[in-house]
Amino acid sequence: MSIKDLYSSGFVARNQGHFAAIVRVALSDGVVTEEEEQFLKRLASKLSIDAVAYNEILETPTNYPINPPTTYNRRLERLFDLVRIVYVDLDIKEKQIAMLERIGVGLGFAPANVEFIIKKALQLVGEGVSDVDTFSDEIKNMNR
Repeated sequence: MSIKDLYSSGFVARNQGHFAAIVRVALSDGVVTEEEEQFLKRLASKLSIDAVAYNEILETPTNYPINPPTTYNRRLERLFDLVRIVYVDLDIKEKQIAMLERIGVGLGFAPANVEFIIKKALQLVGEGVSDVDTFSDEIKNMNR
């Protein structure tokens, strides 16, 4: 196996893990709405997830591990994607918030801070923050 193959398989596994985490959040209320499905399809395309993998992940998202990003900025990017899928639902339930918090810890956020980070993330997306750079800046500076 070449280095290129190793890099490619690692890249694919990371993207599939990230996508599976988002699917878990989408499924946390028991239903994937049409709007959530559209978001998932766009995200799958962005993450280079083919139709076969897409369907497998939708069927059994827990078979794909969360691969925590190595940088804080990447964690924030993934959190932004996760919070947007929850916000698509508009009727945010405690179960979805709890799922976000568990996945937030899995992404590498400190357990002591994850509740505050998720609350702020939901607030920002609810206020219409639609780009990851503004979202990241606001989360990084939320204690000011």
